[in-house]
Amino acid sequence: MELTVYWTEFAEDKLEDVFSYFIEKVSLRFAQQLVDEIIDRSLELATNPLMGQKEILLADRIQDFRYLVYKNYKIIYWLNIKRNRIEIVNLFDCRQNPQKMNEI
Repeated sequence: MELTVYWTEFAEDKLEDVFSYFIEKVSLRFAQQLVDEIIDRSLELATNPLMGQKEILLADRIQDFRYLVYKNYKIIYWLNIKRNRIEIVNLFDCRQNPQKMNEI
């Protein structure tokens, strides 16, 4: 059974932040390519939702958060079985303080 990959508003905002940052610092082409690659990586979850490791920094939450790594970013998600989808809840830059991950 293939699940739908759904990006929450918070995660989309983080993706937009990445896009905006790299447009300003590098180029539009680089920013677009990076965002496309992050999205492509997240779509791999549709066929293999348990491929990501459990996120120990969010282990105290009700949801079973997992993550995939793409370059410097953690794509943080959980399986919402009731809605038959994978919810991407955060795009976390691993160069930040890990305590910022608790924003979600």
